[in-house]
Amino acid sequence: MANHSTARRDFLQRLIPPGGGVRVEQVFPDQADLTAAQFPETEFTLSGDLTPYTGPWGPEHAAHLLRRTTFGANKAQIDQLVALGSAEAAVDYVLNVPTTAPAPPVNNYNGPDFTDPTVPAGQTWINAQYNLDAEVYRIESWRGWWLDRMIRSDANIQEKMTLFWHNHFATRTETALWGRASYLYNKTLRENALGNFKDFVKAITLDPCMLIFLNGFLNNVTAPDENYARELQELFTVGKESASTYTEDDVVAAARVLTGWRINFLNATTFFDVNAHDTGFKVFSSFYNNTVIQGSTDGHQELDALLDMIFQKQQVAEFICRKIYRFFLYYKIDATVEADIIQPLAQIFRNNNYEIKPVMEALLNSEHFFDAYNKGCFIKTPLDLVVGVMRNYNLQIPGSTPYDEFQMRLLINYGSGNLQMLPGDPPNVAGWQAFRQSPGYYRMWINSDTMRNRNIITDVLSFFKISTDNDDLSIDHIEFAKQFDHPEDPNQLIDDTLRILLPMDISAAKKQLLKSILLSGQANDGYWTAAWITYLSDPGNQMVEEIVKFRLASMHKYMMNLAEYQLI
Repeated sequence: MANHSTARRDFLQRLIPPGGGVRVEQVFPDQADLTAAQFPETEFTLSGDLTPYTGPWGPEHAAHLLRRTTFGANKAQIDQLVALGSAEAAVDYVLNVPTTAPAPPVNNYNGPDFTDPTVPAGQTWINAQYNLDAEVYRIESWRGWWLDRMIRSDANIQEKMTLFWHNHFATRTETALWGRASYLYNKTLRENALGNFKDFVKAITLDPCMLIFLNGFLNNVTAPDENYARELQELFTVGKESASTYTEDDVVAAARVLTGWRINFLNATTFFDVNAHDTGFKVFSSFYNNTVIQGSTDGHQELDALLDMIFQKQQVAEFICRKIYRFFLYYKIDATVEADIIQPLAQIFRNNNYEIKPVMEALLNSEHFFDAYNKGCFIKTPLDLVVGVMRNYNLQIPGSTPYDEFQMRLLINYGSGNLQMLPGDPPNVAGWQAFRQSPGYYRMWINSDTMRNRNIITDVLSFFKISTDNDDLSIDHIEFAKQFDHPEDPNQLIDDTLRILLPMDISAAKKQLLKSILLSGQANDGYWTAAWITYLSDPGNQMVEEIVKFRLASMHKYMMNLAEYQLI
């Protein structure tokens, strides 16, 4: 295979506790002067095709599947998938997403500076009337709700798939500034994430958030707006990767088809206004076989005809399969990957009438997906890092009060935003650059600032606390170690921990350094064993507990500062 070489600012200032949003209280003195590892420029050679993987099945395979399909693996979920006995059974489990909608976000944002005038505390706001003062709080409530879904989700692909489609059908909360619309948009993504792509495109076309974001609700027979018609073809379906593609006249004709769709801002639904619709014939180019869509007074009929025409193009399946590949496997698509992976996946997509799930089944079950060089071959997104550390260490967002929960979610989300990925607000309609911009792709997540900030997040959780008025969030290193069979054995403890935190093995020299941290520089393994056993026999001994905590925290800090921790 190929070589793979400002209103919001004021809002946040009111909400974030003194000290820049993270009140850091030292849990252990930071004596380990460990800096971030230099990220390696590594070439990867991937092999295999879509032949189902039937090789060995163990913790490293389950962890790889979870890292790619969720936001991180923890021991319980790894063990759960291993117990299923095969890759096929594990992939089936991961693709078995919940069919019932999660409980909606609620008003957890009433606080000292703001009280929602129409929604009582603890009640959902998703059906509330638009309120200019409340909307920024409702948006952050929704954003925190989604973050919590990412952290708490079972071992299934739903939240990762929702993020994939959020990047594909990108909108920004800052454009609509309407919490209800943001929630409904996310609901559309979630409900269609593994469903029929053609139905999905129609649903997103009529989604209130998308209609606002790309001016679809302003598209009128007397003043057609081409924004959505252009992105529908360029970014959402056909793409522009083929030498033969749609024309500017096709954009104009599609915009005419899409005239007349409006939003009822009282109940956040869409409707068709025939008086705003162009009822003339719409003629398309030879790319679309000179198709003529007859004008009518039925907006759904014309929209269906437009989508029928677009989905006749084989480029649709190819374009979507390439995006899926780059998001879930690797960014580099050479001639061999195109022939052995993309084209067969596109054929599966077309053969299944554009159902998404069969494509994901074929890809995740493949020898190619489980190829050894596919493990750890791209850089974590900011959400994979921030949510991943929560999932790795079984951390849940505390909530002594609803407002504390709201604040903590806010801090974590904007921690990811500080790394250039705030869920709900990709930079533009094309999504985050790292998923599409050649030649850098995932490497665009890493620079001197973001690398330092990535390490600050993991260092704070390891050695300090993220705090709200009443709650603290930090890693419980002792509880983490207790889940393993032999935490008293430093060698086994290091191996067990690395299996969860890293996507690949590391050198013996690095493991020796980790052990020296755990042993505080002593040469005898028994030094750690004695400390652990002494702690277990006398858990109330604060001095012994602090020694064990500090050694574990120092080791984990170093692990999370490794370049390998930035990979999945």
